[in-house]
Amino acid sequence: MMDCRANCGACCIAPSISSPIPGMPNGKPAGVRCIHLTEDYRCAIFESIDRPSVCGGFMAELLICGNSRLEALNILAELEGCQSE
Repeated sequence: MMDCRANCGACCIAPSISSPIPGMPNGKPAGVRCIHLTEDYRCAIFESIDRPSVCGGFMAELLICGNSRLEALNILAELEGCQSE
C-alpha cells in the first residue's frame, strides 16, 4: 500500500468507468480525463457521496501506480486494454 502520488491523476484518466459520474451520466471512456479532475490532478468530488464506488475502491499501490505519473498512465492503459480482450 502507498499514498497517492501528488500531481498524478492517472486513475482518473486511463481507466474506463462504466458507472455514472456527476456530469458524466454514461461514465467515461478509457483515456478520457474525468471532468472532476482538477488542474493539480486532485479529485474535486473525493469527499462527495456522488463519487462512484469504483473510484472509492481504488487503492494506490506500486504495482499499479509504478514509480511516476507516466508509468502509472502506461500501466493502467495496458490493464484497460487487457480487460477488453
